Amino acid sequence: MRVSGTRWVLFFMMHFRKMVTHSSINSSQFKQMVKNGVIILAGNAALKIYGTLHCTSGKRMKKQNRVFFINENEAINAGYRPCGHCMRQKYIAWKTVQ
Repeated sequence: MRVSGTRWVLFFMMHFRKMVTHSSINSSQFKQMVKNGVIILAGNAALKIYGTLHCTSGKRMKKQNRVFFINENEAINAGYRPCGHCMRQKYIAWKTVQ
């Protein structure tokens, strides 16, 4: 079975449960994945922080540091912490445990 373009990224994420880097997909693939609800969270690979796609802090990060997650558990299992801006309550809960 040949899988290409956006379908390949979807196939990869769903079957292997791996985060996808922003630099590994083009803008049309990214838009399609967001539209379909496949990507719901983004993270900063250098800082190990994850947050919503609409976070102003996340929009400022370098493209080469940006990764995407299909759910929150994937981000947590990868060692990321919640963003203190867009996920304030989850960040406070995380901070109290640390």
